[in-house]
Amino acid sequence: MAKQLPPLFREKMIDLLGNEEFEQFYASYEEPRVYGLRVNTVKVECSEFLEKSPFQLTPIPWVTDGFYYQEGERPGKHPYYHAGLYYIQEPSAMAPVELLEVKPGERILDLCAAPGGKSTQIAAKLQGEGVLVVNDIHSDRVKALVKNLELLGVRNAVVLNEKPERMLTAFQGYFDKILIDAPCSGEGMFRKEEEMMGQWERHSVQEFAAMQRELLAQAAVMLAPGGRIVYSTCTFSPEENEAQIAEFLDKHPDFDVVPIEGFSPGRPDWLREPWCEADGYSSMAKDAVAGTARLWPHKLRGEGHFLAVLGCVGGGSEGESVSASARGSAGAGAGADPGAGAGAGAGANPSAGAADFVSAAWKRSGRQALRGKGRAEAPPSTGVSLEPLEAFSGELLCSEPFALRRLVCYGEHAYASPVGLPELHGLKVVRPGWYIGALHRGRFEPSHALAMGLRLREAKRALSLASSDERALRYLKGETLEVAESEILRDPEETKAAKGYCLVCIDDHPVGWGKWLDGMLKNEYPPGWRWT
Repeated sequence: MAKQLPPLFREKMIDLLGNEEFEQFYASYEEPRVYGLRVNTVKVECSEFLEKSPFQLTPIPWVTDGFYYQEGERPGKHPYYHAGLYYIQEPSAMAPVELLEVKPGERILDLCAAPGGKSTQIAAKLQGEGVLVVNDIHSDRVKALVKNLELLGVRNAVVLNEKPERMLTAFQGYFDKILIDAPCSGEGMFRKEEEMMGQWERHSVQEFAAMQRELLAQAAVMLAPGGRIVYSTCTFSPEENEAQIAEFLDKHPDFDVVPIEGFSPGRPDWLREPWCEADGYSSMAKDAVAGTARLWPHKLRGEGHFLAVLGCVGGGSEGESVSASARGSAGAGAGADPGAGAGAGAGANPSAGAADFVSAAWKRSGRQALRGKGRAEAPPSTGVSLEPLEAFSGELLCSEPFALRRLVCYGEHAYASPVGLPELHGLKVVRPGWYIGALHRGRFEPSHALAMGLRLREAKRALSLASSDERALRYLKGETLEVAESEILRDPEETKAAKGYCLVCIDDHPVGWGKWLDGMLKNEYPPGWRWT
């Protein structure tokens, strides 16, 4: 494959690396690529997964829950993949989120999020607390982003499909941490995806550099004082890497580079002609980019990446931004039409706090949506009654799954939205939170996202199949199953028959819904998710 590298790319890398190191770099393209997966600690602890893992795994040094697997193994063709127990991800691509240093309860933005690998990694570190806003400008890629968030059981994510400049008013100074996995020329992916070489020859590095410059400036507006931006690319180009950081520092004196250890340093000596403006940066900025990092395919087991950590020192120091515990009374929900893929936000009480929507307070209030208890009501024009949702929740679910959420209804669709969102009117909101299901003609239809976000202990009625049980694969293929009533796990206080919805699990990890009646389980697994 090395012989196929674009000639202009080869010439550029020889100039940057020098002949001796270029030969080492060039030789890496003849080596087999490496494969990685990241355990989804939203659903399973690493130690538990390693005990049951059918794969031969070795740790990736720079990530706590990432592992290499062997080329011949197929983790995408195992029931655990459909249970969302791991995400298949290139090893180097796991590094940026580690540098973000996410803490539960924080407000995080993944600005260029699709297809969602880094978003789900952030969600695992938030552990269901705080707010995760994920955005991608490409509507066709947002579908994969939503699916991956649902597959991995993320409960506290809001999905936008917006131009970043349109987000500035709503989110000014809002986020504790922001990840910019910037669009780039993709030089670091040539070994992993050979088609990237053809795209590289068709696209201009300068075109990507202009987009990156705007993304960094926009992120700075949305970051809270004392916050952190992690900027990453999968290219070797200094125009898209060191030059972007140096220019940003010169324009934003309230930011500095937080040095990265454990990887090869950034290259301030590459801020020169013909690749960059030799005299276009201050000496301070040039010195600072030595604290960025480069991941080289000839120096580690992974593809090529660039990483920079930018700390905002203006108005405070790291960690002095508003704490999550002080935010409980500040937030409004937003709604969207999931069928349309994008919709204008629906307002909610901005002074409301958090509460569990299957609560005694809700039941006492009848059909009201508890504005004073932190919820937005269904738009009156839709004529939607909340009684079916209440009945379903009382029969099937424990109240714990919806703690610290706000019920948001948009049309017939119900969401559990994170507390603390600003007003999102006018923004393209694809998902205003955890999609619970649809209220339709007097009945409630639970979503697949609800099933994937639950835990076995949170369901009052469930079926748990062993991964070795042939019915597990048949369920994932969409088939009806024979299931004895004695196999249905039930609330000890339940005296009624087991008929109706039940949560279907594989090795105690939810994979979807089924409807049980007289020894048969009707399959509710979505057609688009089925095993093929």
